[in-house]
Amino acid sequence: MNTTIAAGHRAETHPNFILGICCLSLLMVAMDATIVNVALPSIRHDLAASISGLQWVIDAYTLVVASLLMLAGSMADRFGRRRVFLSGMALFMLGSLLCSVAPNIHGLVAFRIVQALGATMLNPVAMSIIANTFHEPKARARAIGIWGAVAGVSMAIGPVIGGALTESVGWRSIFCVNLPVGAAAMVLAMRYIPESKAPRPRRVDPVGQLLVFALLASVTYAVIEGHQAGWGSTTIIGFFTAAALSLVALLVYEPRRREPLIDVRFFRSAPFSGATLIAVCSFSAFSGFLFLNALYLQEVRGLSAFHTGLCTLPLALATILCSPFSGRLIGTYGTRPSLLVSGMATIASALLMTQLTATTPLPLLLLTYAIFGVGFGMVNAPITNTAVSGMPKAQAGLAAAVASTSRQIGASLGVALAGTILGAHIHEGFAEASHPFWWLITGGGIIVLLLGWLSSTRWAHETTRHAAHLLEETPAGATA
Repeated sequence: MNTTIAAGHRAETHPNFILGICCLSLLMVAMDATIVNVALPSIRHDLAASISGLQWVIDAYTLVVASLLMLAGSMADRFGRRRVFLSGMALFMLGSLLCSVAPNIHGLVAFRIVQALGATMLNPVAMSIIANTFHEPKARARAIGIWGAVAGVSMAIGPVIGGALTESVGWRSIFCVNLPVGAAAMVLAMRYIPESKAPRPRRVDPVGQLLVFALLASVTYAVIEGHQAGWGSTTIIGFFTAAALSLVALLVYEPRRREPLIDVRFFRSAPFSGATLIAVCSFSAFSGFLFLNALYLQEVRGLSAFHTGLCTLPLALATILCSPFSGRLIGTYGTRPSLLVSGMATIASALLMTQLTATTPLPLLLLTYAIFGVGFGMVNAPITNTAVSGMPKAQAGLAAAVASTSRQIGASLGVALAGTILGAHIHEGFAEASHPFWWLITGGGIIVLLLGWLSSTRWAHETTRHAAHLLEETPAGATA
């Protein structure tokens, strides 16, 4: 791979050690996306926060990450991957420190945005570092598989660690734990990761970036605040209109650029389009699942934060076991078996949750969490694999970035929908108010099931070959 690497002893560092440093940053960032969930009732009590305020604590983070992932990748290619990685780590640690001393819910949301700005400079940049460290295809595939497994495991163990810290030290400690981990990653990165840049970095697309942020922010705000402001209010209608206009402008503008932020020709590939939709459905289910269950277990069942975290342990263990198994399954049989299992497990767990009451037996809940963990553990590897398979090597990084963005969009949308549906039906009781969301997740599982089959058909592979040909042979647009 063409790249410029700084001379010196760093170039001789064992690739697996560099992979370990990158995974250390991923462990911190991915875990931070879910570690907060178990602490939400404590945050609500201490900071007198509303349900929508709690939604913003989660979604302020995922929304910023979703909007800026691809920009961060291009910045790293231009200014140096190691330099941007270290800057992101410093900013993430600063945001974590500020979150730990937030005086009110508005401050916490603002400081979560600072955290997210740092996170955007870590995950995609670390993936780029890995791609430039492992040059042999099989070794690179193995490294990406490990990366995907760490991502899934980190998100799954977040609630367990969050519960233990919230119960023993307090909710502010869930942010302080990032500081020693981040400091260790920074020291190791400065010492062992070589600097690298792309010989011809992609051009920045500020208009496309602004349109993406306007689209995601408008939809998220309208969904979260719609119930309180009124779905027919001028404000909410205005935000939905802004989102629709941003989407239309994005579809018109991006194909005209030579190096667009999002190359719409990717979506001519049925497997690629399927992977992005699967990512949105799966991560919407996961984030909404954690958000609602953290509140349910503590506010309805009266469990402590620590015991709430322990209750998510079956989910975490199932994810830990299934993530690497899914990767091996893909290597032998392709993505279809993993996606079919994921879809069926998601459907089964969501259907069980549609019967949730305030007195649902705890063993049944734990079984449901384990089944859901199987579904989530099986889906991570095929999302990335399906998105990049068959794409030109030069475009694989961008394809993976779109898949990662889809995950974050799903995570943001899941919390927004879960909280809004809960608020609209809360008069029926908490458990019953969550039922419409579980039916929605059942539909998402059906979509994963159908796309898992469709994306591996002969017709789907033909669309990928056609899309790859267009990406290799035809410029994206005539406009600079």
